[in-house]
Amino acid sequence: MLSRHHDPIAAIATAPGRGAVGIVRVSGKGLEPLVRLLCGRTLKPREATYLPFRDAQGQAIDQGLALYFPGPHSYTGEDVLELQAHGGPVVLQLLLARCLEAAHTPEASTGQPLLPGLRLAQPGEFTERAFLNDKIDLAQAEAIADLIDASTEAAARSASRSLSGAFSQQIHLLRDALIHLRMLVEATLDFPEEEIDFLRQADADGQLAHLRQTLAGVLQRAQQGALLREGIKVVIAGQPNAGKSSLLNALAGAELAIVTPIAGTTRDKVQQTIQIEGVPLHIIDTAGLRDSSDEVERIGIERAWSEISNADAVLFLHDLTRTHTPDYQQADATIAQTMRASLPPQVPVLDLWNKSDCLPPGQTLPESGIVLSARTGAGLDALRQQLLALAGWQTAAEGLFIARARHVQALHSVSDHLDTAALQLQGHSPALDLLAEELRLAQNGLSAITGEFTSDDLLGVIFSSFCIGK
Repeated sequence: MLSRHHDPIAAIATAPGRGAVGIVRVSGKGLEPLVRLLCGRTLKPREATYLPFRDAQGQAIDQGLALYFPGPHSYTGEDVLELQAHGGPVVLQLLLARCLEAAHTPEASTGQPLLPGLRLAQPGEFTERAFLNDKIDLAQAEAIADLIDASTEAAARSASRSLSGAFSQQIHLLRDALIHLRMLVEATLDFPEEEIDFLRQADADGQLAHLRQTLAGVLQRAQQGALLREGIKVVIAGQPNAGKSSLLNALAGAELAIVTPIAGTTRDKVQQTIQIEGVPLHIIDTAGLRDSSDEVERIGIERAWSEISNADAVLFLHDLTRTHTPDYQQADATIAQTMRASLPPQVPVLDLWNKSDCLPPGQTLPESGIVLSARTGAGLDALRQQLLALAGWQTAAEGLFIARARHVQALHSVSDHLDTAALQLQGHSPALDLLAEELRLAQNGLSAITGEFTSDDLLGVIFSSFCIGK
């Protein structure tokens, strides 16, 4: 544990701005003297007390609730003091300054500061201490941030399940089964003349097969949970006046982008996050793709291509009322060719045929892609379902937990090690030392998810993304 983890810390724990209630939080060891000075009395543990908060001269800053949680029965595992006042930014700043000032007040008996070293908390430091003091594991800590940042109801519910330990429990079950298998394998290393029979009698092959099957289920759920958290980036692209801005507005259900008959109206990207069945989709409307002498439009087109090259999926929008003209067909073919050259093979491009409401009866429609009308909404339901398919979404089972990209990567790594271990075990003369090493690496991969085996650098990256006061 780094030396900074021993410092007492303080911060405003509510969001910036005005609100009905604001909270100043202090965490550290031996807070009782500071509590008495700030509150003018001893507080009963875990009981809200209404009282005035006074400055060093005895003048009231505000009146509110004070709660004291002696460690280890607190959020951080240390002593925690929470001062709940009216949610004005000036009031909270005064309270925070008073906490820092009071910490350096000399005790009457010793002449030493009441709480030496009290400092402002860094982002995520309260939750980091909860993790370091074994109040929560790393997956639960990340779920706290995911719950705060959730952009859909489904993501919030899944993050809540992860916070309650649902994801961690699955990882622990896998780890325990893996440890048992490791024990069998490593025990045979002491008795090489009996190693094959011993492993066969213990059904090591069956245990490993069951472990891989269970892991596959957890990985599938983690991938769905990561999709709930991250969503996918979908870029709408096409020639000017194909209806890209109208399509964005139709999907978002709001007039976000300006729509006019004038080609080149959209000069820069317009982005909106929508949700379909709880999955967040980050939809980006871009400038119409064409050759242009207008400097501002040209910059917008360059940005459009930049967005396309970084997309998870591209909606290539075509204007049905112009597809019969040679110039339009040639321009679409050029755009399609450029897309194929700039996009990775795994990024899907979905052809959308817009303005179906403007076609005369009996006109032949394209056989591939989706025919729709951004103006009337025809075909939008089919598009929404296709977007879910492009995202890789499957109907979520009850109890889905949130997950991050690092969790999915770790589970993939564990799966690779178990696949290699299976090949070793199924060989005619398995090299048990190599088999044991693959199982050890797989266990380390699982432990990295919950933080039992991780680096300080990773912790720094994870907790720095939290808000201050959490």
